[in-house]
Amino acid sequence: MAAISEHLELRTGTLAIDLAPAIGGSIARFRIDGIDVMRPLSDANRQAGNVLGVASFPMIPFANRIGGNAFTFEGRRYGFAANNPPEIYHVHGTAWHRPWTAEQTGPGSAVLTLEVADPSSYSYRAEQRFTLTDTGLELVTQVTNTGERRMPFGFGHHPWFDRDADTTLQFGATSFHLNEPEGMIGQRVSLPPEVSFNTAAPLPIYWRCSDYGGWDGSATLRFPGRGAGITMKGDTPYKHVMFYADPALNVFCVEPQTNASGAFNRPDGFGDPEDGVIMLGPGESTVGTLRFEPFRI
Repeated sequence: MAAISEHLELRTGTLAIDLAPAIGGSIARFRIDGIDVMRPLSDANRQAGNVLGVASFPMIPFANRIGGNAFTFEGRRYGFAANNPPEIYHVHGTAWHRPWTAEQTGPGSAVLTLEVADPSSYSYRAEQRFTLTDTGLELVTQVTNTGERRMPFGFGHHPWFDRDADTTLQFGATSFHLNEPEGMIGQRVSLPPEVSFNTAAPLPIYWRCSDYGGWDGSATLRFPGRGAGITMKGDTPYKHVMFYADPALNVFCVEPQTNASGAFNRPDGFGDPEDGVIMLGPGESTVGTLRFEPFRI
């Protein structure tokens, strides 16, 4: 079945989700009782196929930026083109810029797949299995290395949220990566109290683009003015949360991901297990599960 341009609608109980397979295999909208709990894809962005306008998109075969647009692994250097102008670095991999195929759909479920064949870098098959129940959305992501060489992998999802004045955020973490120039993420340190969300807190009034490690697997966002919120839960592979907030914008991001940002070109290589990079030989797969649980306030 070819990739389809129209959206898919999943409905159950008070929850509704729209998917946009052709726009990066993304979530286009997510609502509880008609209330948006992610930033919805506008009609204009849908018509333009603008993946930066969706509610959430997949990051595969790695999450966030590749410093210098290249890394070296097992004696080979792999280069990547910048893919999000005006940014100068390759970011979020290749899956979000490609149409996905809807292979199976039902009233409360859908399976989206993507095949990428690039002998110069990554060849992989990705699958997203969406299951909507009365309590939330389960999203199972599976990635298989279809190439001829062992490669480092990572994955995640990139939700966007409307920024309300009364928004609060809470998630547990144990470490924090210091920021470097041009949006890169650097050295890991123990979590400073002033940037912690271990207890619920308002969004900061200053710019942030930060990687949190040692994620406890749960993040809760509350939007009291809307009377709703959402909890995101990740299983073991999801070790990191990327938090992006610009007070000049009316949106922000909380991104569960398996690998630390910048993990693919550390000075000491791929030796730190806390970086969450997953090594896959030819034919090997990795899988992770996220749950998105909206609630009323």
